[in-house]
Amino acid sequence: MVYKTADLKNFPRVKINFSPQLPKLQKVRDKTKIDLRYAVISPFAFVHIYWDPKSYEVVYEVEEPILNEEEKAYKEQVLSALKDMINFDILIEKDTEVLLDYIDKRFKVIIFELGVDISYETYKKIYYYLVRDFLGFNEIDPLLKDYFVEDIECNGVNSPIYVVHRIFRNLKTNIIFNDMDRLENFVEKLAQRAGKHISYAEPILDGSLPDGSRVNATYTKDVTSKGPTFTIRKFTKVPWTPTQLISFRTMSPEMLAYLWILVQYKMNILIIGGTSSGKTTLLNAIAFFIPPEARVVSIEDTRELNLPRENWLPSVVREATGIGGVGEIDLFTLLKSSFRQNPDYVIVGEVRGKEAYVLFQGMASGHSSISTMHADSVETVIKRLETPPIELPPTLLNILDCICVMTHAIANRQETRKLREIVEIVNVTPEGIAVTNTPFIWNPSEDQFYFKKNSKIFEKISKRFGIEIEELEREFKRRVLLLFKLYEKQIFDFQKFQELIMQYYKKPKETLQAYGINI
Repeated sequence: MVYKTADLKNFPRVKINFSPQLPKLQKVRDKTKIDLRYAVISPFAFVHIYWDPKSYEVVYEVEEPILNEEEKAYKEQVLSALKDMINFDILIEKDTEVLLDYIDKRFKVIIFELGVDISYETYKKIYYYLVRDFLGFNEIDPLLKDYFVEDIECNGVNSPIYVVHRIFRNLKTNIIFNDMDRLENFVEKLAQRAGKHISYAEPILDGSLPDGSRVNATYTKDVTSKGPTFTIRKFTKVPWTPTQLISFRTMSPEMLAYLWILVQYKMNILIIGGTSSGKTTLLNAIAFFIPPEARVVSIEDTRELNLPRENWLPSVVREATGIGGVGEIDLFTLLKSSFRQNPDYVIVGEVRGKEAYVLFQGMASGHSSISTMHADSVETVIKRLETPPIELPPTLLNILDCICVMTHAIANRQETRKLREIVEIVNVTPEGIAVTNTPFIWNPSEDQFYFKKNSKIFEKISKRFGIEIEELEREFKRRVLLLFKLYEKQIFDFQKFQELIMQYYKKPKETLQAYGINI
C-alpha cells in the first residue's frame, strides 16, 4: 500500500529487536556443509555463514534491507537533513525507546517537508538505516550485535573486514570500506564514542566503547599503508560459566574443581597465554568460585571482567586529562590504593610492568591475588618477572602458588582454546630457577586431559589450614562430580550457576544430595 505524505502520522513506530533469540550453533567437521542464517537485528539484519566454493572458504555475509535507486536517494536526503536538525544531546540519552521515538518523529517531519510519497515498507527500511547509523555503528553494527562475534578487524580501505567467530573462528565478511573519507569518518566516530581524540597529529586510538568493547584504531596512511584501520575486541556482558567451558572442552571438570579449591583457600593464581587465548575468559570463570562473603577489588586497563557478585569494587585506569600527564591514574596507582580498600581478593586484568612488584608485595601480605600475563610458558613468565622492567627478586616469586597456561590449539581439525596445563610453583631458587609440579595437562594428540593425585598446593593448604590431605582429596572428588552433574544438566545460565555455587558454600550436603552425590 502507498501512503500519501499526509498519512505519515498513521505510520506505526517501526519495531526493532536488537536481541533476537540466539540460535544453537555447533561446530561442523566438514566445512563444505556449513550453511546457516540467523538474525542479529530483527527483522532487518541477518547473518549468512556458508561454504563458498568459488573462494574455497567459509564466508560471513551480512544481509540487510535492499534499497532501490529511488529509496537510496530518499535515504541520503533524510540522512543529510537529519544531521542538520538532530539534537546530539538527546543521543546521550541511555533509554533506547526514547532514542527510537526521537528518530521516528524527526524522520516523519523530514519526509513531510520533502513532500515525497513513500510506502510503509520503504519507510521501515530507511528507518532501520537511520537507527543503525545514528545510534549504532554504521556498516559494522550487525557485527557488534552478533553475540557469536568476538573480534572485528578492518585492515584498511578496499580490504574486506574479518571477524573472529566463537564457533567458526576467522571469517571474511562482505563488508568493505571502499572510500578513504568514509573510513576516516568512521574511525573518528569510534574515537568519539570511546570519549577519545584521533587526528593526524595523534593517529593511534586505544579506548573502550560504551558497551565495554576494546577498540584500537589508526588514522593515517603514514602509520598503516592501507589507510585507517580498526580492531574491536567485543565485551562479553555475560561471562562464560565453568560448565560452558566444560562443554567446549576448554578444560576438564577436574581442572575446575582443583581451581575452585585453590580460590576458596586464597592461593595466588597467574593465568598466562598468548593474545586471545582465553586468559580473561578463564579469569572470569574461576571468579564464580570466590566465596559469597568475600570482598573483591579488580583493576584493569579496559573493563573486561564481569564478576557475578555484589561485594565487588571494579577499578579502571584513566589516561591523562591534561598536558604533561595531569590526571593520569595508572595500574600501579590503582593497585597501591586497592590494598587500602580491605580486599579479600585482588584481581588484576593484566600485569606488564612495575605494578607486578606491588601485586606480589600484596600477595606476601596475605591478599589473595588472581591475574593474567602475556607469556606462553612457565619459564618465560619467570624470566619476565625477574628481568626489567619488573625485576622481582626470586624470593618474592615463591609467593606465587599456581600458573595456568591457556593456548590456541587445533583439536580434531578444529581451532579451539585449551587450558594446556596447570603448574604448581614449588620453589624458586635464589638463582631464579623454578621447581614445579604439574598436576594437570592436556594431551593434544589424543585431545584428552590428564591429572595426577599428588598436589603440592594441597599439601600447602593442609599445613596452613589444618585440613587432612585425605579430606581435601574427598572434597576435590565431590566438586568434580558436582561440576560434571551441572554440565550434564546443562546448567549454563550465569545467575543459576552462581546461585548453586553460593548454595554449596552455605549448605554443601544439601546441594550434593540434590544432585545425587554421596561421598
